[in-house]
Amino acid sequence: MKSYSLRDLSAVVCAALAVFAAGCGTTTNTTERAQPVGERDMVSDKRVSTDSRLSIRAQLVGVNQANTPGGLLKVQAELLNTTHTARNVLYRFEWFDEQGMQMTTATSGSWIPLYLEGKESKFINGIAPSAACRDFRLKLIRP
Repeated sequence: MKSYSLRDLSAVVCAALAVFAAGCGTTTNTTERAQPVGERDMVSDKRVSTDSRLSIRAQLVGVNQANTPGGLLKVQAELLNTTHTARNVLYRFEWFDEQGMQMTTATSGSWIPLYLEGKESKFINGIAPSAACRDFRLKLIRP
């Protein structure tokens, strides 16, 4: 029976761990129109980042807005997971009237969970609770 040295066993264990680690990463393949038909009304945004690890997990690609048929402000933000690993984040929208006063709603303090596969981009949507809402703020945190 052939004996194996500690170095041989270490190499096998390292190779197995590398294969296992490579299998843990997830990424997402996507397909879309080369020339999109719809045109988004992009919002010029101001970003305040206090958590650099969160910025990697869920990078804000852009924000656009529209009005619903009922006249409510609708906001859509695209988030991108820049890593190869699936990540979770929490988000919420805050709404403001034309004087800049925050509008309090039943769900004002609620965080919404979002799961992003590796390299996946996802759109999140928020609809203002009232026609009096004229502005918004999107907040993101790590769980």
